[in-house]
Amino acid sequence: MSKATCQQDKSKLKISKVEPTDERITGRGGMTLFIHYIDQIKVIPALLMPLLGCLRKNRKGVPVDSLLKQIFCFFLDGTSRHLSYFDILQKDAGYAAAIETAPRRMASSHAVKRFCQSFSWPLVLMCRRILLELFVWRLQISRPAIILLDIDLMGMDNNDAHKREGVMPTYKKYLGFGALQMTWEGFIIDSVLRPGDKHSNHGRGTERMIRRVVDLVRSRYRKDVPIVFHLDSGYMDQKLFEAMEACDVGYICGGKLYSDITDAVRETPQKEWGCYFGSQQIEDGGVWEYVEFGDRRKTWKRFRRALFTRPVTEDNQLLLSFARPCAVLYTNLGMGYEIDEQLRQSGFESMLTPEGIIGCYHHRGRSELTFRVFKEFADQRLPFERFRPNAAFYYLMCIAFFLYEAFKEDVCGDIVPITSYPSTLRRKVIDIAAKIVGGSRTLKLKVSRAVWEALDFAKLWANCHIAPCVCLQ
Repeated sequence: MSKATCQQDKSKLKISKVEPTDERITGRGGMTLFIHYIDQIKVIPALLMPLLGCLRKNRKGVPVDSLLKQIFCFFLDGTSRHLSYFDILQKDAGYAAAIETAPRRMASSHAVKRFCQSFSWPLVLMCRRILLELFVWRLQISRPAIILLDIDLMGMDNNDAHKREGVMPTYKKYLGFGALQMTWEGFIIDSVLRPGDKHSNHGRGTERMIRRVVDLVRSRYRKDVPIVFHLDSGYMDQKLFEAMEACDVGYICGGKLYSDITDAVRETPQKEWGCYFGSQQIEDGGVWEYVEFGDRRKTWKRFRRALFTRPVTEDNQLLLSFARPCAVLYTNLGMGYEIDEQLRQSGFESMLTPEGIIGCYHHRGRSELTFRVFKEFADQRLPFERFRPNAAFYYLMCIAFFLYEAFKEDVCGDIVPITSYPSTLRRKVIDIAAKIVGGSRTLKLKVSRAVWEALDFAKLWANCHIAPCVCLQ
């Protein structure tokens, strides 16, 4: 009897037919949270429209604010990296309802292409100002006692693309672009897109970027906040060091292992070596040996503080002497500059010690993770043939990435760890089934009770509406 009952229940659960529906159903229910977050912080009307609103030449096309909103959602969605995906979204009434856009206002791929191609060079460069304004916004929220900034070159692989302007051989042996980026706590706060053959410290771009950010922080945040830059050996340049010293900021820069340095270190007695014990909770866990000395290259005008370091352990295993990757660090910390007093006043006097310098420089690995997260968030292959629209598209990616990081921190911090990758947030928060229903002149977004309870959806909804606004000054 029980066997017959099981067979009957099984036949009731079996799906025997499929049909389409005109109900507004979407698999991106979490996108509504992102849309409400953008509306709450007022980033589009307060910051983007005053600078980019002139791109709409007539009243026939999609409004610029709606187009920007759809482009940001396209990057956050991540389902497809091709612009032709806009044509699919244009026909999806459920997706349009989820992002609160009228179906007639949904942009096609051609509209997005025309939008990016309409950027002039002044407007492309204006996007850097937008990133910096967003940086000031986050500074005013977090109120950090010290600002640690990372500068590095991110390669963008376009090796399999058709011939495009600016796609050149990079130092990583592929054809692509090179993006000079300044990062802070997972955010890209400034960037310059360049052809792939331009090296890290090409021209005066890095120096101008540093001066611009320092002036902005001093004038818009705090005059006395200590600022420390992390740089790799590609930025080992006396002129760049002098520029940072003139700005009263600190720097810790990787150096090159010249033969005279390695010979001098080889003759250093073991008793003069110190030990740095990294924290096991972060990536620099382990034991490092170091020796401190002053170094002056042939063209340098002065001696600078230097630290020669080499790891003793890796993954809790001792390394043989010939297998230890050595490094040399140059810094102006502890040399009597204004930055030393700023660190003391802020309670970071420990950063003036060799152990503090090494530990601070190991923080630089966060910038490498930022590049990895950015490449997962958006495609590093740029879609246009000409360099100018590609630059516009790239800066839109950077702005969308900044908003994604802010959304993850302000809204989803209790559900998704701040250090998580975009695929995690998409899978847990964005890619949820939802139904948009109307009645009594209102629209409601309905999700399953399991999702409602698992994500604490009511709290996510409340977090979207308490975020502080972006203000352009």
